[in-house]
Amino acid sequence: MRALQRRWVADCAAAAPRAPREVVDDVGHDLLNRWSEKHRRYHGLTHLSEVLAALDRLCATRAVSAEDATVAVLAAWFHDAVYSVIRETPDRPGTSGAAAAAGAATVSNEAASADLAEHHLSALRVAATTRRRVTASVLDTEHHDLGSTAGEDPARVLLHDADLWILAAPVVRFDEYCAQVRAEYAHVPAAVYARERSAVLRPFLARDNVYRTQYARSTWGPAARENLARELTRLAG
Repeated sequence: MRALQRRWVADCAAAAPRAPREVVDDVGHDLLNRWSEKHRRYHGLTHLSEVLAALDRLCATRAVSAEDATVAVLAAWFHDAVYSVIRETPDRPGTSGAAAAAGAATVSNEAASADLAEHHLSALRVAATTRRRVTASVLDTEHHDLGSTAGEDPARVLLHDADLWILAAPVVRFDEYCAQVRAEYAHVPAAVYARERSAVLRPFLARDNVYRTQYARSTWGPAARENLARELTRLAG
């Protein structure tokens, strides 16, 4: 937690140099409190740390501008800041309910997270252009399927691949991830979960490439395909 707090302050220094320190701290506390919610099994602090680490690796292995890296990192902080698998009543910016496996809510996690990003980044005096790129990157994570125009923004491509790093994780971590996602949807009957989860995962195998960056394709791609095939077999059996 302390390492993430320090990371947030450092990331804000790059993205919002004019932001008052008390606002930086307040937004950081809000984000970390959200990522620490008890109902999260996979979409918690470990996932956030893994996405940030994957982004660092991608930025170190290809020519990425400081601006693109900043946008991608901010989007990582906000991309699952709102996460619920049940319907909720909004009580503050960014807390609207999310889609569950058995039915869609009015506002998705990703849309609510994008709204939260706009709210907090405005308070941090982040430029409007950067805010628009961050919210677009956050919204991409709803379907993890970048269109042709999204690929024109390097930050959106970076977040896409970093968020999907888990598909290429070592077997023990990948299997833990699968169990954690199932625990988040423990209220969903097994047969329904298997059907809906398979529908989410199967399209990744149908793609020519799971990832968009060359580094991720060559380094993470083969392991991701093996992991996905194994999990789909488990869900089918």
